[in-house]
Amino acid sequence: MLQSEKIFSPDGLLAEHLDHFRYRPQQEHMGMVVEAALKHSSRLIIEAGTGVGKTFAYLVPALLSKQKVVISTGTRHLQDQLYFKDLPAILDIVKIPVSTALLKGRSNYLCVHRLEHHAPRIHANGRQAAKKFQTIQDWSLVTRTGEIAEVNSIGEGDPVWPSVTSTVENCLGSECPSYQQCHVVKARRKALQADVVIINHHLFFSDLTLKQEGFGDLLPQADAFILDEAHQLPELASTFLATTTSSRQLKSLGDDVIAAQLEEAPESDDVREIIRSVQKWIADFQLALVNNTGRRLWREAAGAKDIEDQFTGLCTAIGELSGKLAALSERGTVLARCAERCERHRQHLQHFVEIDEDTVNWIEGSEKEFKLHSTPLVIADLFQSLIEDYPCSWIFTSATLTVNARFDHFQQQLGFGDAETIMLDSPYDYEANTRLFLPLISVDPGHDGYTQSVVDAVLPILEANKGCAFLLFSSHRALRAAAGILRGNNHFNFLVQGEAPRRELLDRFVKTEHAVLLGTSSFWEGVDIRGRALSCVVIDKLPFAAPDDPVLAGRLQAMRRHGENPFMLYQLPQAVLALKQGVGRLIRDEDDYGVVTICDPRLTAKPYGKSFIQSLPDMPRTSSLDEVIDFLQQHDSRHEAPCH
Repeated sequence: MLQSEKIFSPDGLLAEHLDHFRYRPQQEHMGMVVEAALKHSSRLIIEAGTGVGKTFAYLVPALLSKQKVVISTGTRHLQDQLYFKDLPAILDIVKIPVSTALLKGRSNYLCVHRLEHHAPRIHANGRQAAKKFQTIQDWSLVTRTGEIAEVNSIGEGDPVWPSVTSTVENCLGSECPSYQQCHVVKARRKALQADVVIINHHLFFSDLTLKQEGFGDLLPQADAFILDEAHQLPELASTFLATTTSSRQLKSLGDDVIAAQLEEAPESDDVREIIRSVQKWIADFQLALVNNTGRRLWREAAGAKDIEDQFTGLCTAIGELSGKLAALSERGTVLARCAERCERHRQHLQHFVEIDEDTVNWIEGSEKEFKLHSTPLVIADLFQSLIEDYPCSWIFTSATLTVNARFDHFQQQLGFGDAETIMLDSPYDYEANTRLFLPLISVDPGHDGYTQSVVDAVLPILEANKGCAFLLFSSHRALRAAAGILRGNNHFNFLVQGEAPRRELLDRFVKTEHAVLLGTSSFWEGVDIRGRALSCVVIDKLPFAAPDDPVLAGRLQAMRRHGENPFMLYQLPQAVLALKQGVGRLIRDEDDYGVVTICDPRLTAKPYGKSFIQSLPDMPRTSSLDEVIDFLQQHDSRHEAPCH
């Protein structure tokens, strides 16, 4: 008998020690296949529906394997949950000596060197910045981990943090004079000694790409990698495999050059004049982009002469700075690293205007910042080249990896065509506890009056359910339109994305009676609200990505060049996976119930609608409003808890 089987069985250790444990054959099955994959160093992809208990199903065999296992998940919040809640719970049950470590990206740790060398500049930024810096300085004397999250009085997004934390670009590595006091190094050393290391996907990709660029990695050499929330990996891989130059990076480079020049080459103050020139061109280029905010292909944005002229000026200034820094690079470690950073940006800007069929060059602009991206269109081969140095177990899991019960789309994106695949359905009773409502809306989703039709169709359901609903929209425009229509309705407490931080909105949603939350993509996944509080999920449209997105446009164009059908091979599978995430917000526990309403008439009118329906849990479908209201009222009468 496999070890995992002893733990997950109806009379196993979990049943013996957990008060609310319920045997799930899917969980037992997953534990056994993960254990086998770890034993044979194989590649395994598992879709585990909501309620399978996949976290325990991979943690248990990982702990029992006596291997060095790196576990990566989607967010720092989930990372903390794994490390501080799930791992201790299992270790308390299995009683085996396993050492664990939590490892985050370098931007989460105080940089001792930058703390010492950026004090003059921070104090020059005003009294408030100086006060925050003093708080950080006082904390630096007592912290053991250096994790900036310990400083509750200063938000993680505060502009003071980049001055006292390091990035890939400005870290001096082993040449840093504060290397022995480095909190990142200390965290890495602990991870190197641990049996199980918990990280997040951003750190995972950062480490892989850094290794390729020769900087050295933060992660320990592992016998196995387990990647949870694996549906996020293709998009994150595309982001991390891209090359980016931003106004923030260039400004930070200028600040670091000035600080380094004062210490390492005080007589070479002519470099400051070049820095001022670079800063002027950054500002001028930013100003030229004032009417070109958002995401656009570079070839479209560069059609405006002022944008092209300012870009040329910026490139010239960066080239001049690169030459000057090359001459100063022997004067000190920091100047040498600045020279390397500047040259990388110079090369990227030089190649940014070139046409490459395998890469899309695009610009992302806002009122305060611009980013110039070069993104590879196909990532499978690049990703495989990144992981070829790790001939160990690779286990990927998520609740949303299949389309029409097939893993093809996910496998092709990351190049895992040879992996074993397992699909485990949710143990929850969707037949009894859910309804899929498809209202009869005659208005086309592209019509201006569509959002009004959506609101009209769902208001009776909201009233019958007393709120307790998520309204999920495929665009910010539709969200704003719906919010405007609903503002006059006093029956509900509306919470609208953008009016408060995401976490605050979710807290208020759970605690507020008759709450209705309106959100876009960030609320389609990663939200776990159980019970009566969320018993209605409304989706306005099938979540096809906007065709004017520059990366998507470039990818679709490349597929057409190769004679492929981009809609069937890419756009449709991506939309199906996104819809599965949205629908997955409803049932989070065995006792949950509710209605999913998908308003888009294309779900039944178009042939491709079957791909969506067949990929969703087996929920009884209806277009009868009366049937849905009756279903909600029957279930509501069985639950004493009010909607808050």
